[in-house]
Formats: sequence, C-alpha cells, structure tokens
Amino acid sequence: RPGVTLERHDVALVRAENPGPFTLTGTNTYLVGRDPCWIVDPGPLLSEHVDAVVAEAERRGGAGGIALTHHHHDHAEAVPALVERTGAKLGPGPLEVVPTPGHTSDHVAYVLDDAVAFTGDAVLGSGSVFITGHLVEYLQALRDLRRRGLELICPGHGPVVDDPDAKLAQYVTHRLDREQRLLAALERGCRTVDHMLDAAWDDAPPALRLAAAVTLGAHLEKLEAGGQLREGVERPEIPAALRDAHV
Repeated sequence: RPGVTLERHDVALVRAENPGPFTLTGTNTYLVGRDPCWIVDPGPLLSEHVDAVVAEAERRGGAGGIALTHHHHDHAEAVPALVERTGAKLGPGPLEVVPTPGHTSDHVAYVLDDAVAFTGDAVLGSGSVFITGHLVEYLQALRDLRRRGLELICPGHGPVVDDPDAKLAQYVTHRLDREQRLLAALERGCRTVDHMLDAAWDDAPPALRLAAAVTLGAHLEKLEAGGQLREGVERPEIPAALRDAHV
C-alpha cells in the first residue's frame, strides 16, 4: 500500500556506489530485523559499501545470516568479506524462500512476514530485467507474488516499490506485450536476431541491446516449447559470461 515504509518493517537499505546500465543507481543491500539481523544481497566488494553494511549490522545487534537472491557479482561479491567481518553464514533465517527463476536459473526472492518481498533482479524498482530462460516459470512466480498482497517490494536496484500489485501487474503485462510484438514480427517474416530486436525491442538503448538479445532468446524458447515458433528463426548467440552473467 502506498505510504508503507521500510522502517515499519524494521528494514534498512544500504545502496552501493556502483551505478550503471544494469545496476541503475547501484546495488541495494538490505538489513532485516535485529538481534540479530539478516543481510539480503551483500552487494559488490567495495570497501565503503562493506563498511556501511557492517556498521548497520552492528547497530542492529550483529548479523545472524546472509540471504542471496542470485550469484551475480554485483549482489554476491561482498559475501566472503561480510562472512569474515560479521561471522554470519549463508542462509535465509526468518525469510521465506520463493523460487523466481528467469534472470538466472538459480534466482530466488525472499518474503518477510508475507508482506515484504526482496526480489533481487526478478523485479527492479524501475525499468525491466533481462531474462536468460525459464520464462514460463518466471511469469508464474510474478503472479504468485502478486497474489500475496504484498506491502513492499525491495528490489535489487532502483527505488523501493510501495505499490507491489501495480508493479507486478506491469511486469507481467510488459513480458506478454513483448511476446505479442515478437509474434507479430515473426508473422511479418522477421527471422534474424537483428530484425527481431529492431521490431520488438526497438526501445532498448544500445547499451542494453545484448541484454535484449538474451531476453529474446528466452522468449524464443518459450514460443518453441508452446509450438508457436516458425521455422528458420535465428537464435541469438549468447556469450556464456552473460548467460551465466556476473554483471
């Protein structure tokens, strides 16, 4: 509900100074509860960020555990440093683990008291995410999160979302709209990656074109599984480093 705050749920946000096309204003690290707290997504290995997370953990009576949404280094790189400095171990603690494959195959979200979802790169505070696969499961996970009647979404990047229902509906609609645009492009005879991207991802800035190609691949896999893919469609060549991306 609009107006609900992190403080109401005893959650603190520490944002890393690593802005960019994929990280938006930086990676969001969250500290949940106290005596002890849990750290969600430690973030990149930047000394000032690690110091800030440790200081907030100490204010909250120490860290009992670390919950990681996925393995990309902008979320996970600081794990060893925080384990060493706080003694915390990897584990969800009081948080419910919710599988949200799509951005990566191992992606999960965490839900606190059925009210706050820490979504990593499954849902961002602004813009959309690139999907490497498991698109059917990803869409179902978004719908399942929406049914919970959440009060807040704490994304891995961007601002906290105080209207989760609208955000999750927007995310599902966005993906289905891309699918319809892709189907229309295929119907018009588009078969190459560049033509499909130009037709269905024409709003993607140049810096995100490779990410768009990754997502195109996920959509093509979904269409193929559903028997909707035409013959002779080129598949994007996704570098292994991005498919299992640590970006």
